[in-house]
Amino acid sequence: MYISEILRTAKPSLSFEVFPPKTDDTYGTVSQSVGELASLKPDFMSVTYGAGGGTSKNTVRIARELQELHEMTALAHLSCVSSTREEIFAIMEQLRNANITNILALGGDRVARPDKESCPDDYHYAYELVRDIKEVGSFCIGAACYPEGHIHSESQEEDMRYLANKVQYGVDFLISQMFFDNDAFYKFIDRLQAAEICTPVLAGIMPVVSAKMIDRMLSLSGTKLTPRLQQLVEKWGDRPEDMQKAGVDYASDQILDLVSNGVRGIHLYTMNRPEVARNIMENTKLTANR
Repeated sequence: MYISEILRTAKPSLSFEVFPPKTDDTYGTVSQSVGELASLKPDFMSVTYGAGGGTSKNTVRIARELQELHEMTALAHLSCVSSTREEIFAIMEQLRNANITNILALGGDRVARPDKESCPDDYHYAYELVRDIKEVGSFCIGAACYPEGHIHSESQEEDMRYLANKVQYGVDFLISQMFFDNDAFYKFIDRLQAAEICTPVLAGIMPVVSAKMIDRMLSLSGTKLTPRLQQLVEKWGDRPEDMQKAGVDYASDQILDLVSNGVRGIHLYTMNRPEVARNIMENTKLTANR
């Protein structure tokens, strides 16, 4: 099913992000966690894609498994700036052969590749990937958006121009980067409306369940902790079980506020942890449309 069809319903959608195994010897463990998450019956599940396509094989494999074994709509991430057009079109063919009809088009990080002397120069921006996916046809296309601005953007205005380019080339829905301040998200929605961008936006929620993850997470995303969340980390950061509960409760409060303010959907960054997703669903009473 196309995700655009799921989003036509009045009820807020619920979806999960999972990541594929980096190596084949961890496939069984990841597959089990993904299966447990699928049993919670979200509307769809997205599968991430390693920098430079490092996990592309397992991205397709997990996405296929979701659809064939768990009857779950899969959204395959695809990033482009470290890949050639030939490689991107080959992956799209694999996805089509696996009956995966939803792609999240991302720029990704430009990384050195051991199989090439220099990083490919075919793509520079996500909108170029959106253009190529649209050219192939038969895919529903999602893209990322950044409520607090992309970490490499010089201004919110520049960020909005790049987003408008993606939408112009044929994006069907948007998933936001994680944020911890709902007001930042609401202001972003206001900016979208001012720019006459009407594409549905799903709010990306990351439960902070470990103090160890925070520094790297913030440095990669450019997002900021709220004073309340900072206090929770300082209070419970060295007590893992208490930190997980505090992080789940904070994310649950975020979701309840977002839903009460008419958010189109919640996209939960699960980190492959079924118990975290389950606890948040119990706290919020949020269920899927399917």
